[in-house]
Amino acid sequence: IKLKLGKERLFDEDLKRPLPFFPRRVGVVTSPNGAAFHDILNVLARRTKTVHITLIPTRVQGEYAGEEIEAAIKLANEHNKKSNEKFDVLIVGRGGGSSEDLWAFNEERVARAIRASAIPVISAVGHEIDFTIADFVADRRAPTPSAAAEIVAESEESLQYFIRQLKQDLFQIINYKT
Repeated sequence: IKLKLGKERLFDEDLKRPLPFFPRRVGVVTSPNGAAFHDILNVLARRTKTVHITLIPTRVQGEYAGEEIEAAIKLANEHNKKSNEKFDVLIVGRGGGSSEDLWAFNEERVARAIRASAIPVISAVGHEIDFTIADFVADRRAPTPSAAAEIVAESEESLQYFIRQLKQDLFQIINYKT
């Protein structure tokens, strides 16, 4: 599958879209029962104040998981066509497991859904050492679901730090002048 999709250029860097600088609404395509969603929520709650998260529930392993992941990605894109509250980015993934557990993210249908998505996609499958076809086709790969949340929050966190520094500098200037 990887060779076939590679020949079709689905992994080409020039197809990868930049992630939004300041995402406001994030769709998370994962299982509502797994730790991945809760990890994403925890990281975003700690690191950002403005990001709204919507779970798009799906199975992430088993016989029909690939089909459901594909449908969830398509559902998010359909939502964006009809709603004023659009997703800025999708996190598609699950926590770690055996290669069999992660297999749905190697399915051609999932890879094609990610590439066809009008919404930029962060693949967040498994742990640091796990790689799936979804990782290669996504706009950005995160080594874990928590890392995907950190990617989403990094601009806001950097901006908050910058504002704190400016505030501190301003207070120092005011104290110096008085």
